[in-house]
Amino acid sequence: MQGFFTYILIFSFVSPCQCIRLNFGTENAFYNVILFGARGDGRSDDSQAFANAWHSGCKAGGMSTLVIPAGRLFMVTKINFTGPCKAKMNIQLQGQIVAPPKVAWKAGNYWISVEYVNGLTIDGNGKGGFDGDGSTWWECRNCYRPRMLFFHACNGLTVRNLRISNSPASHVAINMCNGATLSHIFIHSPSNSPNTDGFDISYSSNILIQDSNIKSGDDCIAVNGGSIFINATRVICGPGHGISVGSLGRNGVRETVSNVHVLNCTFIRTSNGARIKTIPGGSGYAKQITFDQIILENVMNPIIIDQEYSLTRATNVQVSFVTYRGFRGTSASDVAINLVCGGKTSSTCRNAHGTARNTIPYVPCLLK
Repeated sequence: MQGFFTYILIFSFVSPCQCIRLNFGTENAFYNVILFGARGDGRSDDSQAFANAWHSGCKAGGMSTLVIPAGRLFMVTKINFTGPCKAKMNIQLQGQIVAPPKVAWKAGNYWISVEYVNGLTIDGNGKGGFDGDGSTWWECRNCYRPRMLFFHACNGLTVRNLRISNSPASHVAINMCNGATLSHIFIHSPSNSPNTDGFDISYSSNILIQDSNIKSGDDCIAVNGGSIFINATRVICGPGHGISVGSLGRNGVRETVSNVHVLNCTFIRTSNGARIKTIPGGSGYAKQITFDQIILENVMNPIIIDQEYSLTRATNVQVSFVTYRGFRGTSASDVAINLVCGGKTSSTCRNAHGTARNTIPYVPCLLK
């Protein structure tokens, strides 16, 4: 049954030219993958041409721009853009990059990885993008499916105006990065595609995702262990599993997340809205987390804290200083607010401390 609710809830818990312009110094040099042998016919493997163009630009001085021109379909089997680079690197992705089907996959955890490159800018100009051909993977639920884009140890990263679709697993993974802005990203995979998170963030700081639209078969954004100062603003999520902090504490490890701010986001027919999830047996904390000014349209679990995620044993991951403010919209279930925080259960809350004002439905089970 669909119900309408509004509330404020606060918790406190313990195309450049085809040429290569070699302009030295502070000017920009362009490295067009076509001139390094890429065919752009959607069938030939252009991986080596991409690698050669990147290597040439990376080792140059000044500023280098890797150009992937419009009107072409570039099939690549695997790419690793590696630094550190002497040049400040840019990528102009005006064409389309497509993955091979599963039968032609080359071993590895990621399809396209960018590692140890500081100050990188990737701009899709609103037309360029990636397609991971995930439909050839999704039926094999027990297969290890590679992630699509992986950014590791890239500080001062800017990614904008990209279309990313049909990843075998998560679409964009951000690991050990400090200072990244990802804006105007359109991610699209079917709602039944398994584990196709939009963004997975881990061990990173000062990450901003803004003005983006995410349709996936899993979390639109997952904020995982080791992350601090993570912001999501003006993100439309749905279908998918919402925006999640966690899972934290998997395999009994200690994991921490703090200073997460989700602002002016919209959830449309998602299985969850604002979610925090911890794994029994682990330790650590999730704290200073705010979900603010959220619009909901037919969301199954608009607000959910689940400290018994996957199992039913107690958790040592502490959740504290959590704020839900300015939610409005509709719930697809009778339980719009579900708080499972360990200990004995009263109504839908367990050992949950905080205050609730002007809520529909009322939350009588919070402890002062």
